[in-house]
Amino acid sequence: MIDAERFLDDLRTLRTFGATGTGVVRPSFSDVDMAARRWLHGRYADAGLDASIDGIGNVFGRSPNPGPALLIGSHSDTQPTGGWLDGAYGVIVGLEVARAIRENPDTADLAVDAVAWVDEESTYVSCLGSRSFCGLVDPVELEGAASPDGHSLADALAGADLSGEPDRWSDREYAGFLEAHIEQGPALEASGDLLGVVTAIVGARTLILRFAGQQNHAGTTPMRLRRDAGRAAIHFGHAIDQRFGELTGDRTVWTIGDIRFEPGASSIIPGRAELTLQFRDPDGDLLERFEQEVRRIATDIADATAVDITIEPDGRAIEPAAMDQRLHDALAAAAEAEAPGHWTSMPSAAVHDAMFLADRMPAGMLFVPSIGGISHDFAEDTTDDDLVRGVRTMAAAAVELAQRSMGSGLT
Repeated sequence: MIDAERFLDDLRTLRTFGATGTGVVRPSFSDVDMAARRWLHGRYADAGLDASIDGIGNVFGRSPNPGPALLIGSHSDTQPTGGWLDGAYGVIVGLEVARAIRENPDTADLAVDAVAWVDEESTYVSCLGSRSFCGLVDPVELEGAASPDGHSLADALAGADLSGEPDRWSDREYAGFLEAHIEQGPALEASGDLLGVVTAIVGARTLILRFAGQQNHAGTTPMRLRRDAGRAAIHFGHAIDQRFGELTGDRTVWTIGDIRFEPGASSIIPGRAELTLQFRDPDGDLLERFEQEVRRIATDIADATAVDITIEPDGRAIEPAAMDQRLHDALAAAAEAEAPGHWTSMPSAAVHDAMFLADRMPAGMLFVPSIGGISHDFAEDTTDDDLVRGVRTMAAAAVELAQRSMGSGLT
C-alpha cells in the first residue's frame, strides 16, 4: 500500500524549505514556513483530499468520505536551529497514509484526514495550532504573544495573510488522532527496538525563581553578614538535585536551564539572581509533589541565607496525557506485524500535539528511533529503513482503526 520512494521524496522535499546544513530553520509564520504550508496544501490536493489552510496556519487534507474520520499528522515548524525530522516526519506520514488509503480500492471508502499543525515549537505560543483546533487557547494568551525577537503574533498572522480564526475539532466527526514522530531520545536505539508505541505523554512544569539579597563588596563583606543571592541560588540547585533524586520516577527529568547573577562581576556579591527550573513526568501527582518540594526548599534556603525568594510559573502547567488504549493496541498489533519482537510500549518524554488532541478525541503515537538519541539539533537523523517501517506500521493501524470506526463507531 505504501509507496516508500514517494514518501521519502516528499519528506526530503519538505526538508528543502529552510534547509541549513544538515538541519532546517523553519520558524512558524516565516516566509519559508508559509511556503512549506502552501506546498503541503498542494500535495494534499494532489492526493485527492480537500485541502485548506485555516486562519491560524494549520494545513488540512480532508477525505471527501463521510466521518467519523481518522486524523493523522504532526507539526511542520521547527526549532530555531532544528533537525529535519522533528514534526516533519509525522506530517509526511499523514500525507502518505491518507494518500495510499485513497488509492487502494479496498480502502478507498475510509475517511482518513491529514494535518500539519502550526507552532508546536513555541516561536509564539506552544502548540498553537493543535491547541487552537481543540479550543484550548485562552485569548488572553494570544494578546501579548511574541517571538523571541519581539515580533508579535498579531503581526505574524497579518503578514502571512491569516485571519487568526482556526478550524475547530467540532466541525467534523473524528474517530481519533494518530501522530508518528522520531523518538528524540536514546531509549529505542539502546534497547534495539525498532518501534515505540506511546502509552502517555509527560506533563511539564516550569518555574522561575528570583533571589533578592544585598549587593556588596566581595572582599570586605564577612561571610556571616552576606545576603548573597547567587550563593542562595546555587544552594537551591544542589538541594533540588538531592531531593528530586530521592522522589524520582522511572521517567522523571529536571533541568535548571538558565541561571543569572546580577550584576555579574567577580568582585561584587550578587544582589539578585534568577533561575529557571523545569521538571517532567508522566505522573501528575508526582509533578505536584515536586512543586511542593520546590517551595519547601526555597523557604528553607530563604530562612538560612536571609535572601528573599519568589516563585512564579513560566507559562501554564502542562498536564500528562494518557494515550487511548484502543489506539495503542492497534499500533501495537501493527508494530508486531512489522517488527516482530522488536517494538516496545513507552511513555513520551517530550511534549507533542497528540497530548492536546487527547483532550478532545482518542489519540495515539508511534515512535521510530533517533540516531544517537539526538534531536533539536542539526545532527538529528533516522535511517530510511526506520522511517519507512514507521509509515508502514501507521498505515496498517490506520486501516484497522478506520474500518472499525465505520463498522461499530470508534468514538
